[in-house]
Amino acid sequence: MIEFYPQIRQFHIFVALLSGSLFALRGAFLLAGARWPLALPVRWFSYAVDTALLTAALMLLTILPSAVFANGWLAVKVTLVVVYIVLGVFALKRAKTRRGRLGFYLAALVTFLAIYAIARAHHPLGFFTYWFS
Repeated sequence: MIEFYPQIRQFHIFVALLSGSLFALRGAFLLAGARWPLALPVRWFSYAVDTALLTAALMLLTILPSAVFANGWLAVKVTLVVVYIVLGVFALKRAKTRRGRLGFYLAALVTFLAIYAIARAHHPLGFFTYWFS
């Protein structure tokens, strides 16, 4: 399966950016008062993208050597993914007020950017690693 690593990695990157962009778009329109971000077809598309993202991530996990887990960047990234999901749920569904939704939405976007930075840098500090090294 190692021979498919580049294609799986590129697909993972594509669906990760698609997932983040879809969340940003849905959240922005929901905060603006639109109803379509909560419609079933949009949510199903979001679920499909996230399922593809998780599948690609699990495939990469089985391909990668165990040494990749030694420096901790992947553990930090996975932890932040869980935080991002929780923040996203509150931003799109659970928060009671518009102000609460906005706060959770912005926190989720910052968390997504941190996940992206950690994935690009392969370091737990993300882009901050260049400042401190």
